[in-house]
Amino acid sequence: MEHQLWLTALLNRFLPGPADALFNVLRIPHDHASPWTNWFSMEIAVAAIIVVVFGLLRTRLSVENPGGLQHVFELVFQFVTDTARDTIPHGADRYAGFVGTLFIFILFMNLIGIIPGFESPTMSPMVPLGLAVCAFLYYNWSGLRAQGVLGYLKSFVGPVWWLFFLMIPIEIISHLARPLSLTVRLFANMFAGEKVTFTFLTLTYFLAPTIFMGLHVFVAMLQAYIFMLLTTIYISMAVAHEH
Repeated sequence: MEHQLWLTALLNRFLPGPADALFNVLRIPHDHASPWTNWFSMEIAVAAIIVVVFGLLRTRLSVENPGGLQHVFELVFQFVTDTARDTIPHGADRYAGFVGTLFIFILFMNLIGIIPGFESPTMSPMVPLGLAVCAFLYYNWSGLRAQGVLGYLKSFVGPVWWLFFLMIPIEIISHLARPLSLTVRLFANMFAGEKVTFTFLTLTYFLAPTIFMGLHVFVAMLQAYIFMLLTTIYISMAVAHEH
């Protein structure tokens, strides 16, 4: 059994019912006495933090006198929209909201691990897998909406129609490999980064922890960007009409 964080222990003590009911509906094996896991409680905590942060941001929005928090998220917004517009040739703003939400959610989940008493939920494979499945469903749905069923299915045939018997299996395998790739990349990097940082924190408290904390922040930001960028590329490939 995993070591429970303080938040996980509180939820298992006072609110075991909701998590137990959810896992029963989804038929996910779990401990009925302690259904809350660290990754689940941390994911809920990150969602709550994001709601609070954006709630505070909304009350402080100003055109004449923008604050520091507004400046930060304006830069994030510009960064996400520029990435989407550079990758998706037409109608990029339609998809910027989804990829931006992915980026912010993953970034917050990656960074929460540097706070004592918390850990990054993305170091558990269940969380990257869920995000990868959402990205997989979204880009396929976007492709179907943009091109229609027949138009999107034609992209599986390839540029030479008489090679369909070869291209269709290759395309199917390629699409199914994408959520696996997204999952393993995010999980492996965050798990390794968390373990390395924790190891050096236990060995020394002078200089080295600061260096590895900075490295952990860099990896957290980089992995959030890579996940967003790959999702944007998949959307671009799905909605492109040049197939």
